[in-house]
Amino acid sequence: MNLLAVAKRVDFKNILKAAFIGLSRPHFILPTIKATKDCIAISTKNYGKLHHKNGPANAFRHAFWNYLIAKRCFNWQRNEEAVLVWAKKVTDWHEDSFPNKQLAKAMDLHNNEVGRFIFVKNTEKTEQEIVELLRKMTLESIKIDEKSTLSEHKNRMVHIL
Repeated sequence: MNLLAVAKRVDFKNILKAAFIGLSRPHFILPTIKATKDCIAISTKNYGKLHHKNGPANAFRHAFWNYLIAKRCFNWQRNEEAVLVWAKKVTDWHEDSFPNKQLAKAMDLHNNEVGRFIFVKNTEKTEQEIVELLRKMTLESIKIDEKSTLSEHKNRMVHIL
């Protein structure tokens, strides 16, 4: 991940917002960056470039990203509530800073929440066990459209393509 390239794509308001988020928990910054890099690498290993589309592989990436941020930050501060709030703030910031179509954004936010749920329910499992769990869940990802009600698919991955 090239931070300079990311900064060029984000407006000043969102750069400031990221700085304030980071300042609220500076000890979570490095594990979050590492989790993000590892999530991309593992998603690419498992799905190639498909995780950049709005299909099941993208659902995997978003859920795994949130799980991994929470898990890695939990290793620094064993406070489940704090790491869940942090993971939500960071990934919500990402969705706001890199605008997407409304349905794609809703899908991403939903899958992010699934990842945080998986963290809560599986704090003792290894990251590899979670990869396998999420891969199975990806096979059962539900295709949605504008008429879908995401609350009907709580704790299940969703996709568009």
